[in-house]
Amino acid sequence: MINRMMDTKQTREIRTRVCAGLTGEVLEIGFGTGLNLPHIPAAVTKLWAVDPMQNGRVLAGERLSASSIDVDFIGLDGQAIPLEDESVDSALSTWTLCSIPDPVAAVREIRRVLRPGGRLSFVEHGQSPDPRVLAWQRRLNPIQRRVACGCTLDSDIPTILGTGGMSIEAIETYYSKGEPKTQGWTFEGTALRAA
Repeated sequence: MINRMMDTKQTREIRTRVCAGLTGEVLEIGFGTGLNLPHIPAAVTKLWAVDPMQNGRVLAGERLSASSIDVDFIGLDGQAIPLEDESVDSALSTWTLCSIPDPVAAVREIRRVLRPGGRLSFVEHGQSPDPRVLAWQRRLNPIQRRVACGCTLDSDIPTILGTGGMSIEAIETYYSKGEPKTQGWTFEGTALRAA
């Protein structure tokens, strides 16, 4: 269900933008069913994929076969990434931080494995600036977590990134077209490994 819901014309356009600046060896947390693979630029030499859902790899089979990128699955949890310190050039997170029990721990791990000057490219949904929408996000969270793999609607993405040791380089916020406002407040941008 999520594989189909997250593969729309709009999400593909967003994925193209978010993946455009990736280079070298890339860590992707939340690989899922490989929906980002067709959008990964040629400048990427390797993709380290982290995802807890084993069946996602099966659903990603055709995308993996069609991709020229070397993909290695290295872990199940973004909160503990089995890579050496300062070992990747870029990182990628697309609609993932909302479902990690401790997203700050995941961002700290991303920061740890990024080389100096490394960049995280991200798109996440989260905490709406509208108090009425935010109140509904909080009301709907228990249901959302059950039906959407632990997804939390009101994640404060800028605070999570900053607390995890990343410095936001660029960010755009907007309501995704066609999405309910409770699920659609979006943060899209890049963050640098803070000194």
